[in-house]
Amino acid sequence: MSQNNKFNKVLNPWDVLVTAFGAMIGWGWVVSTGGWLSRAGVTGTVLGFVIGGVMIYFVGLTYAELTTAMPMVGGERVFSLKAFGPTGSFICTWFLVLSYVGVVCFEACSLPTVIQYIFPGFLKGYLYTIAGFDVYATWLVVGIICALSITYVNIRGIKAAATLQTVLTIIIAAVGLVLVAASALKGTPANLNNGQFHGDNTVEAIKNILSVAVIAPFFLFGFDVIPQVAEEIKVPLKKLGRLMLLSIVLAVAFYGLVVFAVGYVMSPQDVNNSLSSSGLVTADAMAKAFSSDSMSKVLILGGICGIITSWNSFMIGGSRALFSMSEAHMLPSFFGKLSSKKTPINALIFVGVLSIISLFLGRSALIWISDTASLACCIAYCMVSMSFLVLRRKEPELKRPYKVKRHKLVGSIATIMSATMVLLYLIPGSGCTLSREEWSIACVWVLLGIIMYAVAKSRYKSQFGKN
Repeated sequence: MSQNNKFNKVLNPWDVLVTAFGAMIGWGWVVSTGGWLSRAGVTGTVLGFVIGGVMIYFVGLTYAELTTAMPMVGGERVFSLKAFGPTGSFICTWFLVLSYVGVVCFEACSLPTVIQYIFPGFLKGYLYTIAGFDVYATWLVVGIICALSITYVNIRGIKAAATLQTVLTIIIAAVGLVLVAASALKGTPANLNNGQFHGDNTVEAIKNILSVAVIAPFFLFGFDVIPQVAEEIKVPLKKLGRLMLLSIVLAVAFYGLVVFAVGYVMSPQDVNNSLSSSGLVTADAMAKAFSSDSMSKVLILGGICGIITSWNSFMIGGSRALFSMSEAHMLPSFFGKLSSKKTPINALIFVGVLSIISLFLGRSALIWISDTASLACCIAYCMVSMSFLVLRRKEPELKRPYKVKRHKLVGSIATIMSATMVLLYLIPGSGCTLSREEWSIACVWVLLGIIMYAVAKSRYKSQFGKN
């Protein structure tokens, strides 16, 4: 299972860190903070994210060990292949592709939608309405231009994509730090005292904290992009494992600081008023901290950078997953072509085309794809966590540069946690249950996977699953 010298090893430690961190910091810290605060309060939300971060950290530990033990493109495909064979590997990677492509498509639709917050008169040339969402010509044009641009940057090479990631991540961090600093100067402890926890009693407050803890991991997906580009990284393997875990810690810290900053400068009533008007509580907190409405647009620009970093990271991950499946004779050889820049050009173009097509579906329809993609990611996480346990038993002598201590405990917690997240999508009344439309998308993807599996098995026979 080796693909020697097919990729350029150009990613340094900083590239690795910003690729993973940028994937996890998207638009959620701008658009969702108000909802978290109204649900659990300031301290309750921070605690919820810490709990959710601890949960995802255990999954990250399994990834750190497996990635450094098998630093190959399409990491999850390799892990699950060794643990469960070709069929298990196909299932794991097929769901992973859906999770990556789903995020790319969602971010493609989010970007032009966000721009209208900055420029209210941006929407021109009404075309049609789909799933309750009005599609405008200017909305499509901006989305298509951005999709083409990000695809082009990735085709130019992984280093170009990493450079873009670095610039945008620095902007996000700067905007976030400005918000934290301004809130420290202009905020008041009274806002925290009145909104630390929400609930009529201790039991309700705990339930509200746990409700945030349950959704927190969904905002921390993205560190798993690193195994996809493992062959393009020039970092000592043990250090690579630590960088993956550090990206999770930094993402949790970023969300926690933003939540605290907003809660320190905005009273609970301010939060409710913002939710009922713009809905962008974080942006309104920035405006209040500086006593300037223009500063809210600065923060939204930071959010736009977050959209692009997630978009960029998941395009990297999705294209490498498709390439890896093609190399293993699980998908047509079309996806296995490399450009002169040593990038999976056909896989990148394919993901880019899907992101453009998604724009014509409107943002409402893309929420269905996004939710289905989250379920797919949880399934992949569960299979990787189980692979971690299986390989510790099957291949105890496998060289593991980053070796996790108490592997049975870590692997069991990671497996139970990810399996629980999967169940939350399936159990009615959990708050995460898929809608009818989302189930339809999931079923279509599974059916398409069955067809692709059958065709590949028939065409490649004994070579199926082998490089």
